[in-house]
Amino acid sequence: MKQKIFKSIADLRFAIFILLLIAIISVIGTVIEQDQSIETYKINYPLTNRVFGFLSWDIIIKFGLDHVYKTWWFISLIVLFGLSLLTCTFLQQFPSLKIARRCQFFRTTQQFCRLNISTNLQHLSFPQLLFKIKENNYSIFQQKNIVYCYKGLIGRIAPIIVHFSMIIILIGAIIGSIGGFEAQEIVPKTETFHIQNILNNGQVSLIPKISVRINDFWIAYTKQTTINQFYSDLSILNNDGNEVERKTIFVNSPEKYNNIDYYQTDWNIIGLRIRNKDFSIFQYPFINLPENTEKIWLTWISNNSQLNQGLTILIDNLQGYCSIYNTEGTFLGNLELNESLKAENSIVLMDILSSTGLQIKADPGIVLIYSGFLFLMISTLISYITYSQIWIVQDQKKIFIGGNTTRATFDFELEFLKLIK
Repeated sequence: MKQKIFKSIADLRFAIFILLLIAIISVIGTVIEQDQSIETYKINYPLTNRVFGFLSWDIIIKFGLDHVYKTWWFISLIVLFGLSLLTCTFLQQFPSLKIARRCQFFRTTQQFCRLNISTNLQHLSFPQLLFKIKENNYSIFQQKNIVYCYKGLIGRIAPIIVHFSMIIILIGAIIGSIGGFEAQEIVPKTETFHIQNILNNGQVSLIPKISVRINDFWIAYTKQTTINQFYSDLSILNNDGNEVERKTIFVNSPEKYNNIDYYQTDWNIIGLRIRNKDFSIFQYPFINLPENTEKIWLTWISNNSQLNQGLTILIDNLQGYCSIYNTEGTFLGNLELNESLKAENSIVLMDILSSTGLQIKADPGIVLIYSGFLFLMISTLISYITYSQIWIVQDQKKIFIGGNTTRATFDFELEFLKLIK
């Protein structure tokens, strides 16, 4: 019974069926937003108007469709698929490789009838034929008047490497699913933060107690004043607050420390510092205008205690200046850093306060996943190596010769014809 169970698991049809289930569930996980709040699913999948006539937020939450890649049943399917590959490797691939390494002699001339290509020769001597076969890099095994030759045995290892690489990828995916996490932090410039805003994490994820300081944040602009790149200068701090590593990150160039990646993702302007004529410094918060397609921030600086007179300050970039408008909305000019505005109440722009958005990710299985794909590419190259076999039987003055190949049939036929020419 155990043999029947293992043979059923190792069956190709069973593996394809499990793979299709994994693909279907992956499509569901792509269509349905993952790791969102319950309110998001209530809005997008209401009970009164079910998607496809049956899909609503209560079904999504009940069956874990909001985090399908971390559910026990999805992980179980991955384990079952990996078990199918493993049993197929031991029950089919290794025995097949073992058989391919054996010397499979033909004892009679009738056996040549089942080969793809065969003939009999009278004009070539036996040693001469063996010498020509040796020149084509075949391994030759001889017992008196019968000969078996093969080359390209390494090509038979390719299916084993494919199974091995896919198992590594599956193990890496499981480890990353249950042990990784993703966080998002919006941090003002010069501030220090801990990882707190966790977007999603696995069942056994460990959030490190690490401190990161944002030393500086700036934006590089093109000549056309469009954004070219975002930069964040950050420092990794130990438990004593001492800097252990520092790096300036930008889009597509993250910082990696202790298997945690820090990505540059977003930015914001949170306020500005103004010095008045009495040399007092005040800090004013900015309000973002979300209804605009472009990022625009504004704030109000009052000139009196009734708050009915003052200046509106508007900014839409980090190029070191802001636009000033009076109470009637008249444009008064652009105010640059450390520049004084000649108005009724003179002010000096001291600093524009910005914040950077960081995405923090940890995936402990990513090394295994990359390694698995590396072996998968290697197996693809190895699979192009043709495994060819040649049998020879000398019967009195006649030499019977024939051969088979796993691929590149036309090239093998040309090689065979050159041997017997």
